[in-house]
Amino acid sequence: MKTISVLIPCYNEEENVEAIAGAVIGVLEKDLPQYDYELVFIDNDSRDNTRPILRRMCGENPRVKAIFNARNFGQFNSPYYGLLQVGGDCVIAMVADFQDPVELIPKYVKAWEEGYKIVIGIKTSSRENPLMYWLRSCYYKMIRKLSDVEQIEHFTGSGLYDREFIEVLRRLDDPTPFLRGIVAELGYKRKEIPYEQPKRRAGKTHNNFYRLYDAAMLSVTSYTKAGLRLATFVGAVSCVLSLLVAFAYLVMKLVWWDRFPAGMAPMLLGMLFLGSVQIFFIGMIGEYVLSINQRVMKRPLVIEEERINFADRNGQTPELRKKGNDNQ
Repeated sequence: MKTISVLIPCYNEEENVEAIAGAVIGVLEKDLPQYDYELVFIDNDSRDNTRPILRRMCGENPRVKAIFNARNFGQFNSPYYGLLQVGGDCVIAMVADFQDPVELIPKYVKAWEEGYKIVIGIKTSSRENPLMYWLRSCYYKMIRKLSDVEQIEHFTGSGLYDREFIEVLRRLDDPTPFLRGIVAELGYKRKEIPYEQPKRRAGKTHNNFYRLYDAAMLSVTSYTKAGLRLATFVGAVSCVLSLLVAFAYLVMKLVWWDRFPAGMAPMLLGMLFLGSVQIFFIGMIGEYVLSINQRVMKRPLVIEEERINFADRNGQTPELRKKGNDNQ
């Protein structure tokens, strides 16, 4: 009997973890009884009652498993690390707040049975803030035009990933993984399942401006050269314009020596403009340097504090012990 692993990353989701567990288990047992399953939560150092609830759930059902991170390792590292820890023949990644509908699970599995190694959910609409959805759409369109690698619009990471693909992820050894880009970059044949994103069931979203900016910059620095090329082009254009303006001022001063006072205003405006351009692109280059620095340091994706309901006292399933895990 094949096993389906369901991975649910969580952070301060005390109002949702028990409900999402019940909903996922209900769908698996009702619609997919021919499969065994495990439900794995990876908690990113929650500060509420999420962990006590998960401990109780693991005590009541051995198929519910939990990994507790030593601290918050970010919105990308923790889910990616969780994908590498499951033992099923495939893993379905979902969020804890019900914004990835559990009704997608049978659709994912059906496509997997048809031979697809990757099956992903694509938001065709959303009940979230319309302005945010529009801004996301603009971002996706921009990054698709700038990137050398295909970028998938309105893909949040939710989907089904075959064991073969998970083993490829294990060999990547990327300390700053961006799964949304990796899925498209590796070229696996995939199927896209459209869905409408519902509102968050309970609690507050953790996607503030900083987190959204972090996601955008990770995508830009990982998959585009646009920032560096733009700095070069803008610098070149600014240099040419400055030379033309300087030459024009020189000619006008020589022709109308007594009637053309150059003044300080044009020089001041030019200095402010060029200074702001330089500062902007120094920041852009800094983002690329930061990305390089994080990759060079080769720090682990996640440091674990505790595992519950895994196979042995070391917290590894037999399959992981056999294959090893270079990311720990």
